[in-house]
Amino acid sequence: MKAIRRLTVRPVLPEPLRPLGELARNLRWSWHAETRELFRSADPGGWGAAGADPVRLLGSVSAARLAELARDRSFLRRLSDASADLDEYLHGPRWYQRRDPQGPDGGPLPAAIAYFSPEFGVTAALPQYSGGLGILAGDHLKAASDLGVPLIGVGLLYRHGYFRQSLSPDGWQLEHYPVLDPGELPVTLLREPDGTPARVTLALPAGRCLYARIHLARVGRVPLLMLDSDIEDNERGEREVTDRLYGGGSEHRLLQEMLLGIGGVRAVRAYCRITGHPAPEVFHTNEGHAGFLGLERIRELGEAHGDGTGPQWGGTGPRGDRDGECAEGGDAGGDEGPGAGTGAGAGPGAGAPLDFGAPLDFDAALEAVRAGTVFTTHTPVPAGIDRFDRDLVARHFGTGAELASVPVDKILALGTETYSDGDPGLFNMAVMGLRLAQRANGVSTLHGAVSRGMFAGLWPGFDPEEVPITSITNGVHAPTWIAPEVHRLGARRIGARRAEEALATGGCELWNAVVDVPDAEIWHLRRTLRERLVGEVRARLRASWRQRGAGAAELGWVDQVLDPDVLTIGFARRVPSYKRLTLMLRDRDRLRELLLHPSRPVQIVVAGKAHPADDGGKRLIQELVRFADDPRVRHRIVFLPDYGMGLAQKLYPGCDVWLNNPLRPLEACGTSGMKAALNGGLNLSVLDGWWDEWYEPDFGWAIPTADGSTAHEERRDDLEAVALYDLIENRVAPCFYQRGPEGLPRRWVEMVRRTMAVLGPKVLAGRMVREYVERLYAPAARAHRALDRDTARELARWKARVLAEWGGVAVDHVETVEPIEAPESPGAPAEPPGPGPRGRAELGAALTVRARVALGTLGPDDVEVQAVAGRVDPDDAIADARVSPLKPVGGADLEGRRMYEGTLTPDRTGPFGYTVRVLPCHPLLASHTDPGLVSLPGDRSPTP
Repeated sequence: MKAIRRLTVRPVLPEPLRPLGELARNLRWSWHAETRELFRSADPGGWGAAGADPVRLLGSVSAARLAELARDRSFLRRLSDASADLDEYLHGPRWYQRRDPQGPDGGPLPAAIAYFSPEFGVTAALPQYSGGLGILAGDHLKAASDLGVPLIGVGLLYRHGYFRQSLSPDGWQLEHYPVLDPGELPVTLLREPDGTPARVTLALPAGRCLYARIHLARVGRVPLLMLDSDIEDNERGEREVTDRLYGGGSEHRLLQEMLLGIGGVRAVRAYCRITGHPAPEVFHTNEGHAGFLGLERIRELGEAHGDGTGPQWGGTGPRGDRDGECAEGGDAGGDEGPGAGTGAGAGPGAGAPLDFGAPLDFDAALEAVRAGTVFTTHTPVPAGIDRFDRDLVARHFGTGAELASVPVDKILALGTETYSDGDPGLFNMAVMGLRLAQRANGVSTLHGAVSRGMFAGLWPGFDPEEVPITSITNGVHAPTWIAPEVHRLGARRIGARRAEEALATGGCELWNAVVDVPDAEIWHLRRTLRERLVGEVRARLRASWRQRGAGAAELGWVDQVLDPDVLTIGFARRVPSYKRLTLMLRDRDRLRELLLHPSRPVQIVVAGKAHPADDGGKRLIQELVRFADDPRVRHRIVFLPDYGMGLAQKLYPGCDVWLNNPLRPLEACGTSGMKAALNGGLNLSVLDGWWDEWYEPDFGWAIPTADGSTAHEERRDDLEAVALYDLIENRVAPCFYQRGPEGLPRRWVEMVRRTMAVLGPKVLAGRMVREYVERLYAPAARAHRALDRDTARELARWKARVLAEWGGVAVDHVETVEPIEAPESPGAPAEPPGPGPRGRAELGAALTVRARVALGTLGPDDVEVQAVAGRVDPDDAIADARVSPLKPVGGADLEGRRMYEGTLTPDRTGPFGYTVRVLPCHPLLASHTDPGLVSLPGDRSPTP
């Protein structure tokens, strides 16, 4: 018989053991070795069965064992120490609190930052992630906690999470979706003061409502709010909105992203109101999935905050057309209690948005929202962006649906692809994210450049280099990904407390302690980690073959799989085609020779999941599995199914080399190699993502790429596969196996040491989050504070006026005052043909540039006139441009034109050129490119 209802029965801990409950409910245990060891010692036999999850462990420990622990003085002392350590961690000052409270830009640091992401990979015990985006988001939260940054995480709680992976007998990927019971997860319900669950509500077409409860996970100091629609108040379709990560069709995905963005803001307001947490000054959108958060904040500012007035632009007001069925902000009655959900009705207080005293019109609200929003793109290709049919979006907004007070045409305009190759029938979430954020970034230096090129159409008239998308290179949370043995190595050198600081915040002087570690100790550490991986691989491989139908008697060979003394290469990631899982199989005979080399053998551990709808990715996995099943090589190459955080934490430390061979430049960052580097693993990678900017020969090897315009796809893969084989055979393997008199590979050990000491501090998530605070969060908070009601309205009016009058702006005439020489000097080389006047100047000579500019009805304070100069190619395109402002000289002439003047100093020999342009200028703009307007010589039309 099957139960018709499932309950989670929680243990009642004896009084002396009550602190165990607090330790289990805070996910700091997932990266704090001492706390994990405490739980393991509570029930060594049950720890593995519980999946190293303290919540599950406490639910299975017998009452007799709990009573025994309550009398164990040694255990109680350790429990007291762990509890005191957590309390100090949660409440003591950390990096953020020790900083100058005025921040790097002269204003106070943000009181709080809301960080939205569709997935979070915090721990395997909370499986709410599919790949790199989620792992990055989890590491972002953990690093923020270590640094004391007041972040609030916002996501969804998927009842099936991402799928569990197994293999069929013939190697085809199979998906399984186990149901996750929130009662068995390390989360608690957010409750109102009267004890009822807090809830948010979204209005759907045809009079339907979408309700969601808010689960709270404690990630150290950081609260993570996770919305769950699988509640009885919802109809079946609405209950399934949070069924699984990245599942369903377009409407299903749209509802997920509406709940994440709009419902997420309402959840933040509820959390701040209930707990007294400061309201966020900055909202960070991690990829476009959460972009609707900006629309909800516009709605907040456009509706009344206590003065009884209604919205200031179109629409019908908050549910005025719905007879109160779905009250705006989530108060939909039921069991919530008064005020639950707190949207527009929250009023002033801890959880409320900035109170402007009166509603703002749409354009002013947009400016206020943009000022405090940061958008991070992780996508290097347009195909990776969520795009919805405009009619589908329109149906879910406006009259009779969500955000009824915000005009639908305004919403649709935010997501319209206005560039030349865009599709006007689609709503682009990344385009909306960029238009709703004053600050945006890619996740590596190369990815920033790729993103500027990909979205350059949104800023016509500007070179891609000037598109306002910067870059902050991703990092990884060292305490999560570093092996305990590696951590102990550092702790023995500099002390446990300083080692913890080095992992959390960086500091090269602390990491330099690795320089003094003897070669033999480093080599012994690497072999220990490799040996531990071998044991893990054998156990997982045996379990996988049993799932595929093999009997125990058939699996004796598994005990000979891998060798702890053989060079071990790791490759694990999602399996889209551009990551090229099977590049290593291009020449199978060559690969077999490498695996079976008599004196320098190689062994490879592979893992990865294909999206359930990606049959192409599944075929790649099957191809790799079938090769690895070959009895000739199966002891040297393995595929491990169900790649996740649990496997990753064993895999990264145990591999000597981490392989990454994507199509350049399609890897936005690729943090897996960073995790290997923290453990002394060397990288063997295409120069893409983070490896492109930090590669040095001491850290590993760069795979040459054949990405020229003439390289056919198949030909390119063949060339790069050959380069990969050659590197392994001629450089990587010889370096590993070349031993000195003491039996140590001196060069290899030195590369390990340099990787840990020099590369280690760079790849930290702590470094990444510090950059976000200093370069994006603090400036965004400053801009947010600067836009009160009057300044927001003034900025919006100014933008509208400039846009309307820009057609009258023109560069009428440009001239250069000597010392440019005429090219006819005796013996002078002939000038190459090309447009524009040509001359010659001496290196370092000051050139005076004058420009006559028409401003129409605009004034000098509305614009900046610039000279843009640099090297030029044969087509006179300027490269490595440098910008110099030109100053007005005198007043306007009779035709209203003004003269501007400035100097240029050529600092390089060779072809040199310049132009003059006019840009909008306002003190509240984050950059001159922000409005997307520019006037160049010969350009008489506005550039929208």
